[in-house]
Amino acid sequence: MRKEKVHVVSLGCPKNLVDSEVITATLIKDGLEITPHPEEADIIIINTCAFILPAKEESIDEIFRMAQMKKNGRCGRLIVAGCLPQRYGSALAREIPEVDLFIGTGEIPRVAELVRGLEKGDSHEDRVCIGDPTFLMRSYHPRVISTPAHMSYLKVSEGCSNRCSYCVIPAIRGRFRSRETDDVIAEAESLAGRGVKEVIITAQDTTSYGRDLKSGVTLATLLKGIVSIEGIKWIRLLYTYPMNITGELLEIVAKEEKICNYLDIPVQHIDDEILTAMKRRGDGSRIRETLARTRKIVPGVAIRTSLIVGFPGETPKRFKNLLEFVQETRFDHLGVFKYSQEEGTEAAQLPRQVSEGVKESRRNTIMEEQSLVSYEINQTLIGSEEEILIEGESEISEYDYVGRAQRQAPDIDGVTYVKSRGRSPGDIITCRITGCEEYDLYAEEL
Repeated sequence: MRKEKVHVVSLGCPKNLVDSEVITATLIKDGLEITPHPEEADIIIINTCAFILPAKEESIDEIFRMAQMKKNGRCGRLIVAGCLPQRYGSALAREIPEVDLFIGTGEIPRVAELVRGLEKGDSHEDRVCIGDPTFLMRSYHPRVISTPAHMSYLKVSEGCSNRCSYCVIPAIRGRFRSRETDDVIAEAESLAGRGVKEVIITAQDTTSYGRDLKSGVTLATLLKGIVSIEGIKWIRLLYTYPMNITGELLEIVAKEEKICNYLDIPVQHIDDEILTAMKRRGDGSRIRETLARTRKIVPGVAIRTSLIVGFPGETPKRFKNLLEFVQETRFDHLGVFKYSQEEGTEAAQLPRQVSEGVKESRRNTIMEEQSLVSYEINQTLIGSEEEILIEGESEISEYDYVGRAQRQAPDIDGVTYVKSRGRSPGDIITCRITGCEEYDLYAEEL
């Protein structure tokens, strides 16, 4: 009897990607076959994002694209999972009848059961299966790694309790809850056993790790366990909330060679009035102090941040404060989001909303400034020696491979093009930086 084939589409952030990997492995364990080609699939599952408007639009576009494939092709069942159904489930069911089932973020462990239920003709009221967002991945959940074999994300917690005024994550993902340290270590050991060399720590707020546990563990405690795992060469930290960055954490980043000299510290803004309206903890002076302390304790650290422009009440003067902050701080990497007025959030009701045209202009202004800063920083690296993790062959004829330095996270930062010979993905080699562009580096193996 022919196995049914399933195609899984993963949209959004690395945290969502981990969920998609669990979904994929759960379906394989249940006897289904995974195909990378949607046109070959009997079942298509789209794991969606609904954080801000562009993410919702991408999710809706993908749903309609796959619905058309269902209409004209082999696919018999279309399932939409994740954040978008968790937020809009019943409304989506009314608006998109082509979808057979909508599954929320809490139903990931039941995905195989729900797929089989469709085969049997089980009735789900309004084609929606959405409960409380209480799912917390653990090491016993099966997982198919969809990133390159040498790297993997490691999700250490779920949900968020920060309650920023613009953010829907607590409603979609639930309150903050940490995995037990032994469980995270067990998964890290499993990843190392599968050949993973770079582990990327991720969560909605990695620096809150352990605060809800009675054991007194912290992110620093967890890192001490992961660095001892043989086979893991690089450990990278994402989503470190600035007010939760402790001296203990910075000391271990500085001390342990396996932990990349890289911190992702989303600050969102620097103007005190805007930070207060955002309900971010800490003011502009605290943010500056945290960044200065980070650079003092971890010499040479590469800092990435994310900013929001066009938040309600962001006057030209307050935007100028943000722009000057970018100019003076000189982040190694920076991303800018235009404020998205999300229904159900406090910020959506605030007066003095900013027009889309002004948001776009402000975003472009900061990114133009950042491109200059990034190029100047990259120029200072020329002549230095860097460890480079090889990702694959280069599309540039003069360079054999493309890889990443410790200062470059996958997908969000630049890459390094390398002259070398006889290398494979996952190799970590010592190179000299020989050139640069605004975001990318060029190197030769020593």
